[in-house]
Amino acid sequence: MGAKQTAGTPIDSGVLGGRSAGPMVPRLVLGMRLRELREERGISREAAGHAIRGSRSKISRMEAGRHGFKPRDVEDLLTLYGVTDEAERATLLTLADEANTPAWWQYFNDVVPAWMQTYLAAEQAASLIRCFEVQRVPGLLQTPDYARASLRLAHSDASEEEIERRVALRLSRQRVLHRRPATRLWAVLDEAALRRPVGGIPTMRAQLRHLIEICRLPQVSLQIMPFLGGGHSAEGGPITIVRLPGSELPDVVYLEQLATGLYPDRPAEIECYWDALNRLAVEAESPDETPTILHRILQET
Repeated sequence: MGAKQTAGTPIDSGVLGGRSAGPMVPRLVLGMRLRELREERGISREAAGHAIRGSRSKISRMEAGRHGFKPRDVEDLLTLYGVTDEAERATLLTLADEANTPAWWQYFNDVVPAWMQTYLAAEQAASLIRCFEVQRVPGLLQTPDYARASLRLAHSDASEEEIERRVALRLSRQRVLHRRPATRLWAVLDEAALRRPVGGIPTMRAQLRHLIEICRLPQVSLQIMPFLGGGHSAEGGPITIVRLPGSELPDVVYLEQLATGLYPDRPAEIECYWDALNRLAVEAESPDETPTILHRILQET
């Protein structure tokens, strides 16, 4: 899974080799605790926002783990919420520092839109990722050449240098499947994603061979939704759900669109997308059948 590297690319520098997954988990933990404290005191988001010279929406983003934390804001909120225990204050302020720690993907800030940063943070912290893809092989399973061709289609005006940086980012993200402990990936692919020769026939054949190899990994489960299966439960488009470590953190639903990404976060919405993926897993071919199906498509390509 080598990448064409540009000068200073941190792929082999050790930045990605450790267990650090960036600020996502401390942000979520701190946000959840601040919400609990606010609700215990019966304080509105508007009042909390006013106390830190902000707005209701800023408090909402902080509590959802989608906003950085200024130490002064955290201190002011803790005072507003009546937290006087020095040990708890110190713990929460330490979480605020960790929540502001630069993540490795900030090296790629020039090619990472703001709306995608929440997903990258969740992906790198994930214990489990479940997804459904319609037109493309998931980014975590792409070969360099397939990734390059896919990115050229999505960014037709980009320079070769920019494309190579986007490829490097995509390949760097794949480290989650090979670290210890590895993130588990459970993906369902529509057959169309395997029949569409992105990058041409040689690139697609290499991609199919890569899928045959990688679906043998114990941390990867790959299912295929065949054309003959007819309609299915996720016809609205691609879905990704990220499960974070621990039992208290909420799952992250991510719906990537052409120029933005959506994060439905109401419990009923999250449950709806889980239901769709669970039904897909039943409707698609068994993971045991995947190598046979991929070999057949490879022979026909």
